[in-house]
Amino acid sequence: MSKYLKYTKNFYVLGTLFFVFWMVFIDSNNVVNQFRLSSKLSELSDQKEFYQERKEEIKEEREELMSNPELLEKFAREKYLMKKKTEDLYVIVKK
Repeated sequence: MSKYLKYTKNFYVLGTLFFVFWMVFIDSNNVVNQFRLSSKLSELSDQKEFYQERKEEIKEEREELMSNPELLEKFAREKYLMKKKTEDLYVIVKK
């Protein structure tokens, strides 16, 4: 027991313990915040991969649409409800 009391009276040991306590719990870059930031980075990386894959899919669809006029017309009719002047358009919404 006296061995531990000897070390607790040492200025350098107390300073080091205070510094470690400060860096682990109090500082703005503490361990908890680093863990949160690490998990957020992982989540954002997953989202980035998802959006890059989606971007590639959209590019492929766009190339296909621009190369085929019939497919472009079908897409415009289905997505944007476009029609010819002589046609009537009925939208059926399923609940």
